[in-house]
Amino acid sequence: MTIPNLITILRFLLVPAVVLAMLQSRWEWAFFGFVVAGVSDGVDGFIARQFNQRSRLGAYLDPMADKVLLVSVFVVLGIGGQLPLWLVVAVVSRDALIICAVLLSTVMGHPVEMKPLMVSKANTAVQIVVAAEVLAELTFGLDLGLLRRGLVLLSGLLTVASAAAYLVAWLRHMSGYGEGTHPSN
Repeated sequence: MTIPNLITILRFLLVPAVVLAMLQSRWEWAFFGFVVAGVSDGVDGFIARQFNQRSRLGAYLDPMADKVLLVSVFVVLGIGGQLPLWLVVAVVSRDALIICAVLLSTVMGHPVEMKPLMVSKANTAVQIVVAAEVLAELTFGLDLGLLRRGLVLLSGLLTVASAAAYLVAWLRHMSGYGEGTHPSN
């Protein structure tokens, strides 16, 4: 077990703590936990690259930890009326569709290699900023309404663009597979 993988596992363990803090309206703890998770994400990546501690397990765990945290935070913020439900549904649906596509292609014997697309990286970055901005507003009693609305809109657009990009890539990968003929590759 590498140090970056241990840090990632600790990030998984932060998720229930952040969610519980949010459900109890302990915004300072939720914000602090979210920031610690974000910093730990950067630290584990730095250690993995600088000290050659990359691993196949880490390649799967790291983005999974990010998604579990983000989806959990978005769902709680949506249920609490802090984020529009359409955005929460879009974020959760996009991730669910990607997981289903990967599972389906694997079950069909034509596994797809998941590589993050640039639009997906931008989408994740904006989702992190949205979550941090809303948690900061709640923690520090701020009202950044226009900034929040702009970030929500940008996040929604990037979520849809990212879902569409992955769908196109997946359809190209699966093109013709299971339709009576097998692709030559």
